[in-house]
Amino acid sequence: MTRAERAALVDRRLAELYPETPIPLAHRDAYTLLIAVLLSAQSTDKGVNKVTPNLFALADTPEKMMQVPVEEIRRIIRPCGLSPAKARAISGLSRILVEQHGGQVPRTFAELEELPGVGHKTASVVMAQAFGVPAFPVDTHIHRLAQRWGLSAGCSVEQTERDLKALFPREHWNQLHLRIIFYGREHCTARGCDGTVCETCRTLFPRRKRPKVTRK
Repeated sequence: MTRAERAALVDRRLAELYPETPIPLAHRDAYTLLIAVLLSAQSTDKGVNKVTPNLFALADTPEKMMQVPVEEIRRIIRPCGLSPAKARAISGLSRILVEQHGGQVPRTFAELEELPGVGHKTASVVMAQAFGVPAFPVDTHIHRLAQRWGLSAGCSVEQTERDLKALFPREHWNQLHLRIIFYGREHCTARGCDGTVCETCRTLFPRRKRPKVTRK
């Protein structure tokens, strides 16, 4: 089976398994999605969804958030980890949005990635899920599964993103990246599958006998 054939099989099966692709992070608009994605770094969606109701009850717009002391933001988001840096980023980007973007989340990768605490992955999620721009954010699940499924050598997250974009139709990217995440959490977990256990791994590589060692 070629890499393109494996990609087509993955695309088809995951679409059947996950016809709906709800965004796992609770949010109300582009701004609250941006904050939730920023908080998800080295945390879990479940953990983020526990703290954002309290945070957004206090301030759910950049105008309101820039008025909240950084220490108060930090207190609320502490369970997510890295709270000092994240609190400063939330405060700082909120002020920039108000002062430079009219209180709106910018709609370009370049402008998003200039904001404090916003890297390429965060920008990609916002562009894809808030604005519908085709993007392929690569998290740890996608990076791992792309290697297990022979879709990328996984030398880096950046390389994995380039490989996946080249393999899958552009119009599938926004849903597919979520489908891979869902599958990685439910079926092909870091500890529950080693490349020889889940149905997809066994279908793609029926002769694989040894665990697939993946790059981080």
